[in-house]
Amino acid sequence: MNAPTSSIDLFSDDVLADPYAAHRELRETAAAVYMETCDAYAIPRYKDVHHVLATDTVFSSRASISVNPAFNKLYEGAVIASDGEEHSRLRSVLSGRLAPRALRSLRADIAERADRFVDGIVARGSFDAVTDFAKVFPVTVVADLVGVPEEGREHFLDRADRNFNLFGPDNARARASLGVHDESYAYVSMIGKRENLAPGSFGATIYEAIDAGIVTEPEGWRLLITYLFAGMDTTINAIGHAIWLFGRHPEQWQMIRANRELIPAAFEEVLRFESPVQVFTRGAVAATEIDGVRIPEGARVLTLFGSANRDPRQWSDPDTFDIRRDTSGHLGFGHGRHGCAGQGLARIEAVSLLSSLADRVDSFDTGVPFPHLNNAVRGLASLPVAVSFA
Repeated sequence: MNAPTSSIDLFSDDVLADPYAAHRELRETAAAVYMETCDAYAIPRYKDVHHVLATDTVFSSRASISVNPAFNKLYEGAVIASDGEEHSRLRSVLSGRLAPRALRSLRADIAERADRFVDGIVARGSFDAVTDFAKVFPVTVVADLVGVPEEGREHFLDRADRNFNLFGPDNARARASLGVHDESYAYVSMIGKRENLAPGSFGATIYEAIDAGIVTEPEGWRLLITYLFAGMDTTINAIGHAIWLFGRHPEQWQMIRANRELIPAAFEEVLRFESPVQVFTRGAVAATEIDGVRIPEGARVLTLFGSANRDPRQWSDPDTFDIRRDTSGHLGFGHGRHGCAGQGLARIEAVSLLSSLADRVDSFDTGVPFPHLNNAVRGLASLPVAVSFA
């Protein structure tokens, strides 16, 4: 059948602030719904989002990661906007550094850094869980691993945020973000030279790949930008939401304090419940169907991670936060060839921070969260919190 249509604007302020009613309506409508406001087909159900992400021979990332075709030109040659052998070649540059075996060697250092950081924050008694906490630690860790100098780090989060805005339609948020690519390249041209990058760092590994002829220098610079500016938002947004959720569900925080082995599963439930990445776009390279709904060749397809992760066809009582849930297969980090390359690092950072908090904090008294609106990612702009000590 042809796709039913919807007038919902997934990128409006109201929907971005609270997308779940819109997601529910789309899931109940069809497996694929044509969105009149952005000329794209939304895929709201878990099974179908999983299928689209796993089938990059039909649903391509090349020139297709933004809702707006004009914005896709900005990402030509980037690893996130490539497919097949090209994607494998680009991704291979840092795949070894981000593999589980390589990351295991970082755990002790990250855990020690988390303990020192949490000690200082918790000692205040009250702080902002986003601006003082979630936005600070991952930036330092990622920047140190990439090996860039201290200069310019204060702009990382703004550039990452504006970059994600360009994944959406041509709205006010996207237009306000258009200069981010020029700024990012100017920054990399200034500090991204090999002599400025720490020996043994991820950045140094990129230059080794350039010297070996695996990637060109422009491709290497794009990789440097990608791993700097796309490597923090998932962790930041998930950590902010984690503190908010444990403030609302103190009994689940007490479960963690009684059993630290629950922390990894708790973080996965945060990722499922409040998906840091809400939507990614693909392009249909051929006419196809999603559960019997026609998708024409050339159509843009919106994979709704946030909706899929609350699909009752996949999850029992999906709108309930429950750290005891089996979250296997959640799409908080995407799926398939384009699954988040840094997800292992994000997990280590988050588990280290939550473990340090569990050792020191008995409960969180959270204030009113202030949402941060972005066309692709979901997080908080601010969350005041006071802690009682363990």
